[in-house]
Amino acid sequence: MNQPTESTPLPERAEIVIIGAGIVGSSLLKHLAAAGKRELLLIEQGPLPDPGGSTGHASNFIFPVDHHRNVTELTVESMRQFQDLGVLRTCGGIEVSRDDAGQDELRRRLSSAKSWGVDAELIGPERVGELVPMVDTSLITGGFHTPSAAVVDPVRAGALLRQPALDAGAARIAENIEVTGLLTEQPASGGPARITGVRTTVGDVATENVVIACGVWSPKIGALAGASIPLTPAVHQMINLGPIADFTASGVEIDTPIIRDMTAKMYERQRWVELQIGSYAHRSILHDAESLARVGTVPRSPTQLPLSEADFAGPLEHARQLFPVLRDPSLQRTLAIDGLLSLTPDGGALLGPTPEVDGLWSASAVWIREAPAVGRYLAQWMTEGSAEVDLHADDIARFHPSQRTRSFVRARATEAFPKTYGIVHPREQYASARSLRRSPIHPRHLENGAEFFEAAGWERPQWFASNADLLEEFGEAVPRRGHEWDARWHSPISVAEHLCLRERGAMIDLSAFAQFDVAGHGAMDFLQSLAMAQVDRPVGRIIYTPLLDPRGGFRSDLTLVRLGIGHYRVITGAGDAGRDFAWLRQHLPADRSVHLADLTSATATVGLWGPRAREVLAAVSADDVSDAAFGFGTARDITVGDIPVLALRISYVGELGWELHTSVDQGLRLWDALAEAGRPLGIRPAGIGVYGTSARLEKGYRLMGAELSADYNPVEAGLALPRVKDAEFIGKDSYLRAREGEPAAVLCTLGLDAQPPEAGTPRFPTGNEPILDSAGNAITDACGRRSYVTSAGDGPSAGSYLLMAYLPPEHAKEGKHLHVEYFARRYPVTVLSAGRTPVFDPENLRMKG
Repeated sequence: MNQPTESTPLPERAEIVIIGAGIVGSSLLKHLAAAGKRELLLIEQGPLPDPGGSTGHASNFIFPVDHHRNVTELTVESMRQFQDLGVLRTCGGIEVSRDDAGQDELRRRLSSAKSWGVDAELIGPERVGELVPMVDTSLITGGFHTPSAAVVDPVRAGALLRQPALDAGAARIAENIEVTGLLTEQPASGGPARITGVRTTVGDVATENVVIACGVWSPKIGALAGASIPLTPAVHQMINLGPIADFTASGVEIDTPIIRDMTAKMYERQRWVELQIGSYAHRSILHDAESLARVGTVPRSPTQLPLSEADFAGPLEHARQLFPVLRDPSLQRTLAIDGLLSLTPDGGALLGPTPEVDGLWSASAVWIREAPAVGRYLAQWMTEGSAEVDLHADDIARFHPSQRTRSFVRARATEAFPKTYGIVHPREQYASARSLRRSPIHPRHLENGAEFFEAAGWERPQWFASNADLLEEFGEAVPRRGHEWDARWHSPISVAEHLCLRERGAMIDLSAFAQFDVAGHGAMDFLQSLAMAQVDRPVGRIIYTPLLDPRGGFRSDLTLVRLGIGHYRVITGAGDAGRDFAWLRQHLPADRSVHLADLTSATATVGLWGPRAREVLAAVSADDVSDAAFGFGTARDITVGDIPVLALRISYVGELGWELHTSVDQGLRLWDALAEAGRPLGIRPAGIGVYGTSARLEKGYRLMGAELSADYNPVEAGLALPRVKDAEFIGKDSYLRAREGEPAAVLCTLGLDAQPPEAGTPRFPTGNEPILDSAGNAITDACGRRSYVTSAGDGPSAGSYLLMAYLPPEHAKEGKHLHVEYFARRYPVTVLSAGRTPVFDPENLRMKG
């Protein structure tokens, strides 16, 4: 192998330098070489084949099912690659519960397995005992059995992944060499610094592309270039006890199903003749990447610290309860460590180009179970501009700068650690590190008793306690959720606010919108090259447009406002701000003909909608806001009192009204003026629960990251335009191909059928549940994608609880009767609309009147 030692000179330059030869870096090396890349350099501070990071000590089992589609997709692809390498041993796995809440979670996991196409089953305690006789089945309520669960040899896998690149002469591997600096330069045109090289203990290497794939050390390496890699090393405790008599005759690493004790937040698994016990039940124990020892300077690897005995006492007792064999005093402890893993603020991976430094990529916070897939798809992203699967949720650019700070990362990681094996509600909100970003209207929200949900650090009202009186006003029109899980992180007040919006009107604080200015003589051509829609529209026009990736999937979902010949405003959701800004900046022309500025923190926005919205606005503005003077889909500068406002006649809730944008110093005054004028007309403040869920679903509006992802195209999403513009734009060729044939799936709105009293407490799905045919079979389209709920929520004005889902054409027919599975129980649903036609006000008369 062409592997230099410390005394062997490094190449003077490399096309791509990967830092870290663990399972992630090794996989990326293989896939970059397979994509035709040459002059690759893999640098590792430790010795190979086991470089000393988490790859070498992590408990190497893989359960394929996760509630998140992207995680399951990465895991299943990784298992395929591990199988091809010959390093995967299938043994099966069982997640067990000790109480009713845990049993419900197992039912929920079965639904997720069906949504993502993984074979699994619910089994009773007796069957658990048959598969794993050592378990005390009197303690458990049941199990979730995944026959394909397996273990992998990650160190051997790493070596096998590296070898093809070496055999092809595409790569050099430099072990026992430490990276001490990342070289950058500031471009003359301005903007972020750009990578120019890597400094090591044996010299410099010139390069324009660096990938940080060094696990828990990633923040330290990123900081060398001024980039934030928002993760922290966190302890996961594990011990090995043995020999176990039942294992001595097996002769293999494992042939007994792995047990995950979900209630106790632990796992137990065979490891040759021993039983390995791992815990996520202890307190959060965090470390700093900068303080970790160098490989080779400590007896074990720097990621294997001495066990914090006091923290493991309780988990060990839980393990002894479930596995009475562990009470045998003759068992020896051969391993006892605080093993370090990478923990991010939201538990996701950190993939893609860093926002701060051009040419610097992250492949960090990746679990062994996802690593080969990440290598494959990140290589596609680097070489082709996008991956064949949606990596939206793992994009490192998703974090606002305030969420990349050490204090934020540690606060969230402390709270997130017990959620690793915990039962997490889909709407659950974090309690730590809140109030990072507040609207100027925040004081009024506090006065109105707002329940705040967070998005990208913003505190956004979800509903208002001050509107509780609306419950009496609307009475039985407001459905109640009787089951605690369905009612969690929800209030019927939000439904009442919705009905108030439809009957009279409501004000919604939208100051969390991300707003960017695109200006310069090249502005139109720049946006034309990215947007699917025609952006050469008259000044004052509003343009809704997706941005596509090169494969024709959704990259962004934007509103553009043409403010001048060379001036556009770009508006996007709070949660997509970082990713969208990074995508725009990445494609700026080098000739400096376009200037991009983030105006989010300088802007406040109030949405005013409803049948009486025009009366309210006319009462506070001298400008003509009649339909004749201010038509739908246009933007104008007006004044509200003495407040300058950019008014957009647009609606995401399906009602007459405007988005009213002003400077942040005028935001509170704008809100107060509208509230005072609206009070006699019955206008109320409403939360994002109305804007982003109930009203949106009634109108069938798509949401980025839910209905809109890289996995589906505009034709399937019902967003294909009547004609394709002449101008070239990213993804155009793929978009044209999609238009040529019939779609493999059609985005539909479904209604949950009435549930008879004998069915028990009515249930309300939250999203990601499988859609089944009338016989209860999973529905799969021609591209192999399962049908599942992309969004779910109340639709009180439509008379039904609403779900959105992609369905194959034969099922995408109005009136089609199907089922949704929720907590392992089927509920009948009916297709209400196939395609873009909304179920409420299908002709859009209300918002265009």
